[in-house]
Amino acid sequence: MELPRSTLSSRGGGAWMAVISAVFLACSAVVYTAGLVYQKGPVTAEAIIYLVVIIMLGWAPIHMWRLDMEAPVDEPIRFNRARRRIYVYRFRYNGFKPLSREAWGVSAEEYDWDHLRAEFCSVYGPMGTGGLVQFVNLAVVDPSTGKVLDRFIFSQGRQQSEMYWAMAQLYMQQGPEAVPKFAKPPRDWNNETHFENIARRFAPRVKWPESMDLESRTAP
Repeated sequence: MELPRSTLSSRGGGAWMAVISAVFLACSAVVYTAGLVYQKGPVTAEAIIYLVVIIMLGWAPIHMWRLDMEAPVDEPIRFNRARRRIYVYRFRYNGFKPLSREAWGVSAEEYDWDHLRAEFCSVYGPMGTGGLVQFVNLAVVDPSTGKVLDRFIFSQGRQQSEMYWAMAQLYMQQGPEAVPKFAKPPRDWNNETHFENIARRFAPRVKWPESMDLESRTAP
């Protein structure tokens, strides 16, 4: 069984914000540098620091652009009841290293189902006047010590998270016949061709490693 997943709750706005921010910062740097060059008095330390700050803020549009445009269309999770394992397609990024190649990219990982623990999280996000954000994490636990070895987002939104987790438990414990049947087939983002969202239109498609793709679909 495969469930869709996305660590980004919304996409598209970041790319436009990145362009606007980059233009604003570039114009600010040019205007401020011209003012320093043509001013009659000596250049002060405060003026130089201010210019350095403008240049350093350039990491923000780079981060927003890469986050919006490089994330795949989906980050699915596959559940294999016969092997009692799950396979996770993950997009990793690091906001402090916007130009790094190693800190950004897609990885496919597998974990033992029996070593997983679901964690319901509720936090207040930066949404102007404040907003409650609810989601479920899956923690990979060392069975001998109980130490959390890894943690990643399973689903966002309380209703969807509870539904997806219930489906995963039914499938892994009782089999595919226990999973509710839906009138419409699940959405395959790889086959979508008409994206109004610019980020999803140019986002990389999901491509599992061949060996993992075969293993996750078969029994031992």
